[in-house]
Amino acid sequence: MRVGIVILTEDRWWSGEPKWRHAEELGFDHAWTYDHLAWRNLADGPWFSAIPTLTAAAMVTSTIKLGTMVAAPSYRHPVPFMRELITLDDISDGRLIAGLGAGVDSGGLRDRDTIGEPERSKADMATQYAEFVEVLDGLLTTDKFDYRGKYYTVNAARNRPGSVQHPRVPFALAANGPRSLALAARFGQGWITTGKGGDDQESWWRGVATLSEQFTEALAAAGREPDAAARLLMLDSGPTSALSSVETFTEAARRASKLGFTDIVVHWPRAEEPYAGSEAVLERVADVALAEVKQL
Repeated sequence: MRVGIVILTEDRWWSGEPKWRHAEELGFDHAWTYDHLAWRNLADGPWFSAIPTLTAAAMVTSTIKLGTMVAAPSYRHPVPFMRELITLDDISDGRLIAGLGAGVDSGGLRDRDTIGEPERSKADMATQYAEFVEVLDGLLTTDKFDYRGKYYTVNAARNRPGSVQHPRVPFALAANGPRSLALAARFGQGWITTGKGGDDQESWWRGVATLSEQFTEALAAAGREPDAAARLLMLDSGPTSALSSVETFTEAARRASKLGFTDIVVHWPRAEEPYAGSEAVLERVADVALAEVKQL
């Protein structure tokens, strides 16, 4: 089991930088940040850009993986985004994970509205997501890449010198529905899920179990083995905060492992919602539980 943590881009760097360094010191395997122009009820507060933040984090760490949670076609075009990924993968010396999603949540919808993107149905956004992933895959693996699609046109885009990681930066694709699960099974080196369903913890876990089974089926349909992609579960998407106590974290990790998840992700505790919690609990989890969880 690998353990990751999300650090929101709300802090000026003098305050945010110690969190990224400390995440590595505490023993987390990967650290992420949200890729939005603004986000939910924090939209009126400070908010910094994901890629420059991850670039700065790469300069003050040396081993921890770094990723977007998640980048979406809400406001990004795959050609300039490809360039940013190649650059960040180089600066981090091959520690980048490209977390990608459809942008159908409130953050993605706000991003679309901010830049004047027309409203689209969820089905249309799923189609654009699939095209975004396909184009980004082609751009990262093929120099002088051409593409003609419904949403994107690419004319002989150059990608030299290419990614440090081969054949490209690994994709972790967010997916909860059938179409996106099939997409993750086809292109993903990882699958990210927030789970679905239920107002209580037990029903949420039942939804997580169902999604894990569906992803296994999607991998089989794509001609891939059940362990062909990492499986990342966003633990804080359930009704209970994973870092409310050491016991809660450990129990959630065990349940995730039994359902076939290879990775779990929590959030750096904030003073207030969302993700309100205590940094003392985070320190305690790292001190007494992280090593045990990694053996699952």
